[in-house]
Amino acid sequence: MYGGRTIGVVVPAYDEAGFVGEVLETIPDYVDRVYAVDDRSRDRTWLEITDRATRLNRDAAADRGRGTLVANDAAFGRRIVPIRHERNRGVGAAIATGYRRAVADGIDVTAVMAGDGQMDPAYLPALLDPIVDGEADYAKGNRLTDGVYRAEMPRFRLVGNAILTLLTRVASGYWRIGDPQNGYAAISRRALDALDLDAVYDRYGYPNDLLARCNAAGLRVADVPIPARYGDEESSIAYATYVPTVSALLVRTFVRRLARRYPFRKRHPVSLSYALGAFALGGSALEGVRWVLGRRSRASGRGSVALGRAAFLAIAGTALLALAARLEKRLNAPLEVLR
Repeated sequence: MYGGRTIGVVVPAYDEAGFVGEVLETIPDYVDRVYAVDDRSRDRTWLEITDRATRLNRDAAADRGRGTLVANDAAFGRRIVPIRHERNRGVGAAIATGYRRAVADGIDVTAVMAGDGQMDPAYLPALLDPIVDGEADYAKGNRLTDGVYRAEMPRFRLVGNAILTLLTRVASGYWRIGDPQNGYAAISRRALDALDLDAVYDRYGYPNDLLARCNAAGLRVADVPIPARYGDEESSIAYATYVPTVSALLVRTFVRRLARRYPFRKRHPVSLSYALGAFALGGSALEGVRWVLGRRSRASGRGSVALGRAAFLAIAGTALLALAARLEKRLNAPLEVLR
């Protein structure tokens, strides 16, 4: 237990042989239960999980018998719980599987530590504290808050992460939360009860989708500075498909979140401003096309009018979107916890 709360850790793993065993070994003793979820790996990941779980569970049982293990309740006789998907479903699905088991076991706070060893267990208390102290429902790591932390991240990841941070802020409504791709996080049982885990995105865009769903549910999110840690592991992300896929996901999550938090039928100023701004920018694009066609047909009069309309609509649309964003920042400020 930690701070009087039972703690669980989900370890999603896909082709992490040589790494996942060490992750299981280094999870702190105050963690009551570990859900090691193999997403149908092609290598020896599952064998490594089951072998290590057998030994660690045996050692934990021996410690309880000697009375030397006080962190874990006797109800959690099997501390490491190996779980294997029947087919590869994605990292988001693996985490959701662990979350469901944690809810079924009555775990108070559940964290995520990737099977590749990039998440330093020494920083787990920093994620647990905002939830245990009642400040937040969901706490996530942020590797971009400190120059020293940013220096540890490869440049191509840093640039991509900065872009996705901006897009995710718009899509999620958490305007002060950064590093949305960081999966090192902890969540309360209350938050898990409020979320539809079956609907959370299955693949690598799951942290972005989860943030938007947290906002739609009115959950408080803490941003916790945590340094990056990179070793010999290799990323399995295919960026050629990852970027467009996550971009499309962010558009869908943005629209879905607005529909839930600011129903258009109630004429909420946020949804109205976003809708009118998007409509104006769309009209600006059409007038721009008319201007181009007018120049080609040498209809200079019509072309000038179209250009003027395009400029006016562009300015109006940008102003409306900025107004909507400013309103959102004010409304969502109570849901953001900065550590």
